Amino acid sequence: MYSDTIIAALRELIEGYLQGQGLVLVDLVLRREGRNLVLRVLADRPEGGIDIATCTRLNSELGLILDEKKIFEEGYLLEVSSPGLDRPLKTRGDFLRCLKREAVFFLSQPVRDRIEWQGVIKAVREETVLVERSGEEIEIPLGVINKAKQLIKNI
Repeated sequence: MYSDTIIAALRELIEGYLQGQGLVLVDLVLRREGRNLVLRVLADRPEGGIDIATCTRLNSELGLILDEKKIFEEGYLLEVSSPGLDRPLKTRGDFLRCLKREAVFFLSQPVRDRIEWQGVIKAVREETVLVERSGEEIEIPLGVINKAKQLIKNI
């Protein structure tokens, strides 16, 4: 495991760089895979939709920044990619971006005796997400959402 200090420093550095590019950091994962140290960065536009050319450019530029700052004492692999259509919903802003869309929620604590909910995001409040399912409204506290993602339906 890597210290919270290293993760926080990476997050701050990468978020700052991405914001300057008009992008957002969706997720950051640092872990050892076999002998390799791998840093995965998921980046996107605030409204969604980042292309491969942008990911390639970000990979090169972030690699130079990380090497210049000497964050790692050993070699590492850097992977910058798009979160894809089923981008995880983590922040209040993510839920706001998906208003009036269907999502699935996996909770750490039951809400109305269930730990999994699916429905349309009707509103996002300071501490909760209001979800409608079969005409019923459920208020889910942001703090109990382990994982959530927008459902993509085939047309």
